[in-house]
Amino acid sequence: MVEIKNPIYKDCNDILNMVSNGSLSPLDALSLLKEMEIKKNELKRSKEEKVKEVLNELDSLVGLTAVKQLVKELHAFVEIQKRRKKEDLIAEPLVLHMIFKGSPGTGKTTVARLIGKMFKEMEILQKGHLVEVERADLVGEYIGHTAQKTREQIKKAIGGILFIDEAYSLARGGEKDFGKEAIDTLVKAMEDYKDNLIVILAGYKDEMDWFLRTNPGLRSRFPIQIEFPDYTLEELIEIAILMAEKRQYKFTPEAIEKLKFILLDSKKSIYFDKLGNARLVRNLLEKAIRKQALRLINQKKISKEDLILIKAEDILPLED
Repeated sequence: MVEIKNPIYKDCNDILNMVSNGSLSPLDALSLLKEMEIKKNELKRSKEEKVKEVLNELDSLVGLTAVKQLVKELHAFVEIQKRRKKEDLIAEPLVLHMIFKGSPGTGKTTVARLIGKMFKEMEILQKGHLVEVERADLVGEYIGHTAQKTREQIKKAIGGILFIDEAYSLARGGEKDFGKEAIDTLVKAMEDYKDNLIVILAGYKDEMDWFLRTNPGLRSRFPIQIEFPDYTLEELIEIAILMAEKRQYKFTPEAIEKLKFILLDSKKSIYFDKLGNARLVRNLLEKAIRKQALRLINQKKISKEDLILIKAEDILPLED
């Protein structure tokens, strides 16, 4: 039998041509076509399973109910448009550039990474990787420098997602600021690479709303807007427990109560949105781990349970 090294990508017409010129028997051709179909189905099942894994990972995140629902809607929308196109029906254009609104530490970067993975398995993006940048990575110091820097970051992101944090800062300097040049370069790239690049602009809700008002043309280019709410106290505690478990630590009930008190005190602060939500929880946990180590190092005997338990005395506010 004739061997085709990669039958998935072999054109059926090539096999038919080989039959017509006598270099391949009809029986061998039928066998190859069946093999192609089997491998295509295996590949399709594999990709579907990977998409499910991504959606399961999304579901495992604490909170973010509305965000999860919108990502699932995106998945369904893209899949249905692909199927409509396959059936020669009119399909909606896949304009998938997005705006993420929310405080730091509310899961924006995590969700962006999952979206990249999902679109890779759905064959919307070639690589699905995430390139995270901010103003300093895009804006240069002289005329022409900004376009060059921005194009370099775009080049890194082709095949995946370009995630621009605090994107509103690109418009803060007004018309003469080089940030406008970065925006213009981005808009051109979004058109040039529309089939293999997704741009996500992220930042605080109020600032992003202001940003869109200063450049009304951007709103239509970013049809998908997702709001990331601050976590509730209960969600922050759940995040803390999960973070600790991943590192093989465990809070005592008293430690949990003290952590609640510190987080509640932080929430009362007018600067809470600057404290980072889940980022704040991670910083508190890391400080507690260091304090636990300092407490244990002078003990004569250290049990396995001692190494795992984080006690109330280990939990301190970050400024202490």
